[in-house]
Amino acid sequence: MQISTTVTELVFRLAAMSDAAAIEALVNSGYRGDASRKGWTTEADLLGGTRINLQEVKDLMAAKDSVILLCLQNAEIIGCVLLQHEDASVYLGMFVVQPTLQANGIGRQLMHAAEDLVKTRWRAEKIWMTVITLRTELIAYYVRRGYQKTGTFKPFPPEIAQAFATVDNLQFEVLEKNLSYE
Repeated sequence: MQISTTVTELVFRLAAMSDAAAIEALVNSGYRGDASRKGWTTEADLLGGTRINLQEVKDLMAAKDSVILLCLQNAEIIGCVLLQHEDASVYLGMFVVQPTLQANGIGRQLMHAAEDLVKTRWRAEKIWMTVITLRTELIAYYVRRGYQKTGTFKPFPPEIAQAFATVDNLQFEVLEKNLSYE
């Protein structure tokens, strides 16, 4: 007996303002609360509350040199990533795949699409991100994708830590990847 499986093609597109509520729900489900525990990228053991609100999503989308790339499957938004151009580099943040779909290669494809967009849209020399230092498995994931630890650390916003942190000493490590143009 042969078992056939159908892999649904992923579609990538830039977000529109009409996507803001879906982005807010996706990001919050991927990082905080019980829904996030269905995936491996959860911050629920480190932080409570919500990761982002609707107005913050809209503000990021409206900002100059800022876009959110969406990943869709069967017309449903299942992933997103924020890209913000700054000088010769691009900040990558808010990278999330729907928790129940994580560990299926979708994140790798979304990351590749984001890097391609950065190269074609801004021709940036590097892409960088910040990751909570306690998220060693997430840092390892990005290192496997070609990002390097820089040894640079940034403080966690004190107002967020005071309101939502469930552990002490949260901080970010900066990871970066030099982009090649072949």
